[in-house]
Amino acid sequence: MFTGIVAEVGVVRHVEETASGRRIEIGAERVLERLDVDDSIAVAGVCLTVVARDDRSFAVDTVPETLSRTTLGSVARGTRLDLEPAATPTTALGGHIVQGHVDGTVALVERHAEGEGARLRFALPPDLDRYVVMKGFIAIDGVSLTVAAVTKGVFDIALIPHTSRQTTLGSLRVGDLVNVEVDIIGKYVEHLLDARERERHRQ
Repeated sequence: MFTGIVAEVGVVRHVEETASGRRIEIGAERVLERLDVDDSIAVAGVCLTVVARDDRSFAVDTVPETLSRTTLGSVARGTRLDLEPAATPTTALGGHIVQGHVDGTVALVERHAEGEGARLRFALPPDLDRYVVMKGFIAIDGVSLTVAAVTKGVFDIALIPHTSRQTTLGSLRVGDLVNVEVDIIGKYVEHLLDARERERHRQ
């Protein structure tokens, strides 16, 4: 589990195609202080397992399922990625419950400066529409954010200057794709209601 509070921005050092997908080596500093092989880490919002590490970087393996559903299929040497180690029992829940199970990718369709921050508008696919609500939580590239507005086919977030500086969201350009994970609570509620409705029809 993660909280959507990015620890640092890492940089891809090497990408290697493997028989089972891709191995991505990421240069980092802060996250390495408590990162071991077999630990989970959120990379651009994707929950992955550390398969190797040294004092300057760590490596993760990605399989075709992950590569097809996230932006990790297009990363290359030099790509910047938001990083968050897995939460512990003492981690402050400053964001929201993030699983690192990406629901899909969406494109940035508009960007407007607001002082040192920005207003970002993203496309909203029909299959995710019902989970995105005004003032609700959403994770974009692993960053916990609040939905500032929702209209047909799009949603907005208001990016504060600190988040702009500390994550990759500050450098997003119109047309860029990001990983999005909707709030898990909405999906659980929907599943329970659907199950109740199916049970009602069996009676």
